[in-house]
Amino acid sequence: MNKSIVLLPGDGIGPEVVESAKCILDAVAQACHHTFTYDTKDIGGLAIDNHQDPLPEETEAACKAADAVLLGAVGGPAWDNNPAHLRPEKGLLRIRKSLGLYANLRPVQGFPELLHASPLKFDVVNGSDLLIVRELTGGLYFGEPSERRDDGQSVVDTLAYTREEMERIIETGFEAAMVRKKHLTSVDKANVLESSKMWREIVMEKAKDFPEVTVDHVLVDAAAMKLITDPTQFDVMVTENMFGDILSDEASVLTGSLGMLPSASLRKDGFGLYEPAHGSAPDIAGQGIANPLATILSAAMMLRYSFDMDHEATLIEQAVAKTIAAGYHTADLDVKNGTKMGTKEITDKVIDFIAEETPTESIMRCYA
Repeated sequence: MNKSIVLLPGDGIGPEVVESAKCILDAVAQACHHTFTYDTKDIGGLAIDNHQDPLPEETEAACKAADAVLLGAVGGPAWDNNPAHLRPEKGLLRIRKSLGLYANLRPVQGFPELLHASPLKFDVVNGSDLLIVRELTGGLYFGEPSERRDDGQSVVDTLAYTREEMERIIETGFEAAMVRKKHLTSVDKANVLESSKMWREIVMEKAKDFPEVTVDHVLVDAAAMKLITDPTQFDVMVTENMFGDILSDEASVLTGSLGMLPSASLRKDGFGLYEPAHGSAPDIAGQGIANPLATILSAAMMLRYSFDMDHEATLIEQAVAKTIAAGYHTADLDVKNGTKMGTKEITDKVIDFIAEETPTESIMRCYA
């Protein structure tokens, strides 16, 4: 199978972790007889420096023509004082909107070897395995007007959704629950917000189409508390844009490391943009010590959701798990009695474990 992938390395450690993920994809392609072709484009701060635009037209056009997009990270202190339209994050918001990527999937599953590093007690976090489904292109982040008024003495942001925007993400949540434990938690603020009242109405309507799924309605403040006190009660959580942004970052601490969390941003036809949950970490960029595993796991999600390559995705996920279980880790991870490695070295270790599970006699190591 031949698939075209646009690589958006971005800023900070983005180029390093994307290069590692590309190495893994090449190893899987060799082992499973696929062909992946790549086109690398600018986004974020690098695009501002090179094109005076965080999302150049060339980048946008390439992404629209590809089968999927893999992104590293955007942002950094070099652009902190830029005007709003020249901030790196604007490029990320715009590409999501331009490509119609309305559904963000953030799996949160801990690796046993890392749970001791979680700020939560082991017996609280052990066994947690959840998926946060977040609406990505509507709500407060995109509503108009959004402006300062009265000579800066007042400000307005607008939370706006259409019924269609709510219906499609809620349906995505139900579909995700059907292939997991058939338990959906809908998060809203229906005791205060009119948008949340409509959200809850639609959830109850959609529930009739998925009678096998158990549905809970939880207010966002209560959901935030329960994520910390009893995370194992959750399977799939579905919510609007801002609530999902906050809750998914909160949930990331359950695992003991933000550096292990992948994400996917999808639309209905399966096209997606895949990226790690961590930031650009400019303080360690170029030092060869960045953790590429979240980006590698994001590439696995790409194979599963956009290319329908579930076997190949599982191959990567199992190889990452075996790498951690064997004690190999990067500097950001706290693995007891483990072996610390750099970005390139741990990438080749993952390839080693992929090779163990495939009939191919020799898979090329990217850095060996």
